[in-house]
Amino acid sequence: MSLPDERYRRGVEILQRLAGDGPEQTANRVAEIAPDFARMTIEFPFGDLYSRGALDLRTREIAAIAVLAALGRISQLRIHVRAALHVGCTCEEVVEVLMQTAIYAGFPPALTALSECHDLLARPEGGGDSPAVILERG
Repeated sequence: MSLPDERYRRGVEILQRLAGDGPEQTANRVAEIAPDFARMTIEFPFGDLYSRGALDLRTREIAAIAVLAALGRISQLRIHVRAALHVGCTCEEVVEVLMQTAIYAGFPPALTALSECHDLLARPEGGGDSPAVILERG
């Protein structure tokens, strides 16, 4: 079993790999009113789970995106879409994951997720036809 400080250190390292410089601001805001909770949200998900070797960070982010989209947790979804792009997912892959959620979670959550993450995913490597081209074909 790891010591709490070791778990926290691992969690911070994982967060930095996922988001660069972003996680400290959120953690600091939570820590102002709930310091123990802020520590726990770094230690358990990132220091314990994300640091396990069976899945790489890219795969873990794909799983997080699918679940968050299905649950409609948009603010967390946007954080994890950014993280997925930061650890090597392409926009096209993230779009495919969000489209896949329509099969199991329904079209409304998938459409909402795509719409709410549009600014993060509207990049050249995303590929595909523009909406205008699709509408012209219809």
